[in-house]
Amino acid sequence: MQKNLMWKFVALGIFLLICAWFFAGPKESGAGAFSRLNLGLDLKGGTNLVLQVMTDDAVNMELNQAAERIGQELKSRNIQFESSRKTQTEGDYSIAVRGVGADKANDARQYLQSYDQRFDLRSSILDGNTDFTITMKSGEVRALRQSTVRQALETVRRRVDALGVAEPTLQIYGNRGQEVDDQIIVELPGVDDPDRVTGLLSNTAQLELRLVKRDQGGAFSSVEAAISANGGRIPDDYTVLPYRENRGEGSLQYLVVNRVPVITGKELKTARTGRDSNGRPAVNFFLTPDGATRFARATGDHIGESLAIVLDNVVRSAPTIQARIESEGIINGSFTDQEASDLALLLRSGALPASLQVLGQRQVGASLGNDSIRSGIFASIIGFGLIIIAMLIYYKKAGINAILCVSANTLILMGFMGAVGATLTLPGIAGIILTIGIAVDANVLIFERIREELRAGKAVRSAIDAGFTRVFWTIFDANVTSLIVALFLFQFGTGPVRGFAITLIVGLIANLFTAVVVSRWLFELTLGGRRVERLSI
Repeated sequence: MQKNLMWKFVALGIFLLICAWFFAGPKESGAGAFSRLNLGLDLKGGTNLVLQVMTDDAVNMELNQAAERIGQELKSRNIQFESSRKTQTEGDYSIAVRGVGADKANDARQYLQSYDQRFDLRSSILDGNTDFTITMKSGEVRALRQSTVRQALETVRRRVDALGVAEPTLQIYGNRGQEVDDQIIVELPGVDDPDRVTGLLSNTAQLELRLVKRDQGGAFSSVEAAISANGGRIPDDYTVLPYRENRGEGSLQYLVVNRVPVITGKELKTARTGRDSNGRPAVNFFLTPDGATRFARATGDHIGESLAIVLDNVVRSAPTIQARIESEGIINGSFTDQEASDLALLLRSGALPASLQVLGQRQVGASLGNDSIRSGIFASIIGFGLIIIAMLIYYKKAGINAILCVSANTLILMGFMGAVGATLTLPGIAGIILTIGIAVDANVLIFERIREELRAGKAVRSAIDAGFTRVFWTIFDANVTSLIVALFLFQFGTGPVRGFAITLIVGLIANLFTAVVVSRWLFELTLGGRRVERLSI
């Protein structure tokens, strides 16, 4: 019996040493103690952002693109019509196809009915012509909004990962009164340049390559000049975009470019910084095989024409196509090295499906984080010290048993957090302190039951056995109910609350093990194989 007990303690000692290593052991980089624990925003300092995804942008973009595709398809079928545009009424997610002749109305109706199951079709006749309206179903609008928020979250996550931020927190947050949760909370520990980070995360970075309209004679000084040069009306297949190759207020011009891009950022494989022919910072981009095929066909068919490189609806450069281009290109302009690096990062991480609005920005200083760490450690030491004193005074030598169990509980908890790379936050420290209290409570229940059995005249061994047996389900019930609450906090809480919940969950599980198993082993080790008449409790 005693030999089996020793093996149990050997296994327990090895387990606790492993926990101590994961908690306090240095990383491979050779950092100091406690380096395996990542510190949260409130302890390390950094940037907190609340971003709102403008989901209407994604819905409107989807409708505008659908209107373009419908118009092109109707032309390819020789169906005459006046216009195919998204309706301008706010909150109306419809596309209006107007002025379809009576002779082609049935053909247009058949095509529009089979166009997309997400839309409902209506029609009306005016002056002999038929007007069609296709409206996106409300459920489809909601699904598109939700998909947009999820895509935005993943894009922001890729950008944060590219910044090299350790243990960032990103999550979708509810916006009361909206049909979908459209806010994203971003916590970046250790980031001390919030303006640059905000620009990187909220920049849409939508890359498009569009052909410039032929025979334009270069850029125009104003939109009116561009319209005048085209006979007072821009053709439906073209649009006017601002052209800013060089930074500065006086450098803004305008170009007439094809409305439908040759390729977009979706065909982008990667991007990296480089140098242009003049040795200035630039961004080299590389296309996917499908994008390269389309790009090669377009550039081969339009040698001698200009190609506009458009970023977020602004033309950044418009070089002349000298030869067929296949898989790569360059974006040049008056970039600094930092701007070129940031633009390459944005393009690599992908374009946002909708623009982001910064609703809140908070900077937490590192000094405040250090103060929080010192306060948390001081509170933990004071609390643990008072517990030691109270247990020794009230339970005498048996109090040492409780102190060892609480210490093991805390070590297991900290070792687990270090092993999984969990982030320690100020609420997490509160969870650790609460775990210490719960662990003491379990020992108090056991010890009080043992004292009652001793007062009833039972022998020491019988009193200890009865104490653990009869209190087990009480401890189990108390820990499991707390565990259920902690699981709900983890599931539905925000970042700091989740940090508190994680420490509480692991602490409760460790408490069941130390209070019920380890504490009993310690009593058995104390009693040994001899007959004991009195227990110091």
